[in-house]
Amino acid sequence: MDTLLISEPSNIYYLTGYEAYSYYVFQMLVVHRELDEPVWIGRFMDAVSARRMTHLPETAIHPYTDEYVQSSERDPVDFLVAKLREICPTLKAIGTETGSFYYTARAHTKLLGSLPNVRFVDAELLINWIRIRKSPAELAIMREAGKISSAMIADAIEAAKPGMRECDLASVIYQRMIAGTPEYGGVLPSSPTYLLTGSRSGEPHAPWSDRLIGTNVPVNVETSGCRRRYHAPISRTIFLGSPPDSYLRLSNAVVEGIEAALAEVKPGVTCADIERTWQATIARHGFHKEARLGYSIGIGFSPTWGERTASLRSTDLTVLEPGMAFHMMPGLWLGDNGVTITQSFIVTETGREDLTTFPRQLVIK
Repeated sequence: MDTLLISEPSNIYYLTGYEAYSYYVFQMLVVHRELDEPVWIGRFMDAVSARRMTHLPETAIHPYTDEYVQSSERDPVDFLVAKLREICPTLKAIGTETGSFYYTARAHTKLLGSLPNVRFVDAELLINWIRIRKSPAELAIMREAGKISSAMIADAIEAAKPGMRECDLASVIYQRMIAGTPEYGGVLPSSPTYLLTGSRSGEPHAPWSDRLIGTNVPVNVETSGCRRRYHAPISRTIFLGSPPDSYLRLSNAVVEGIEAALAEVKPGVTCADIERTWQATIARHGFHKEARLGYSIGIGFSPTWGERTASLRSTDLTVLEPGMAFHMMPGLWLGDNGVTITQSFIVTETGREDLTTFPRQLVIK
């Protein structure tokens, strides 16, 4: 490749610092191996953010007019192609993020037709795999996000009670999410808070509602603090009332499994090694988790805080290295019941560092 087209907002942010919520319209970062700086291409009204947020010089900021926005007459890909021909010394092989949520089939088809003599290369996850090893500065920000996450869960547990609406409990979480801590504030994370209660606790990703929370029911919360687009997700289950023995057996199996899996974390082990320990532990209690145990985390923009690279699963042979960060997510959703007790962590030189500090246990209230 002589040229790389970057559409994923997390990767644009990683390379430039640009974090405006402008990805609902066409935008692209162009990296060429003979250009000193990446080139930002986006909507004219967002160019002011590119100038303020990034280190890019004015010559590397190329806005298109509003006539290109959601228009049936003009296509911003035509603007991009014209700029590529203008600014790129060569155009022989272009890499594109073909799996990005923000790179559409229409844009790719248009590029192929507009540049018939250029070879297109799949550069999916190229920048993501570079991002997987965080710098000390990045890890410091993730620790801040972790403190916000811990405070959010603490507030949720204090507020949760039978008879309150699910949406009212969600509002408590969001208030802390944005207010952050006395030292630093938070911003909206890349995914919504998942808050499921009672018979819906077996659903992992459904939205909350305005229904009343019952008595003797679980309340599953998955959320994340977000600091400068870095995340530290956390999940906890609050049981309001007296859990039956079967539910205690389920939650105890999850806690034992996550503790055993976390004890395996250190440089040199693989994602598969960790997941096998988890499966072997819960199997002794008669349980099995079909979904992966976790995933790499860091910078996130909607719709996910996952980096889409390494996963804690039996087939992933990624070797853990210092500076990697993961959300270990041993949630078990079994029909009408579910337990979610998770841990975000950093891989260190000798083991791991937890990003959130709230106790890993079923909270009975």
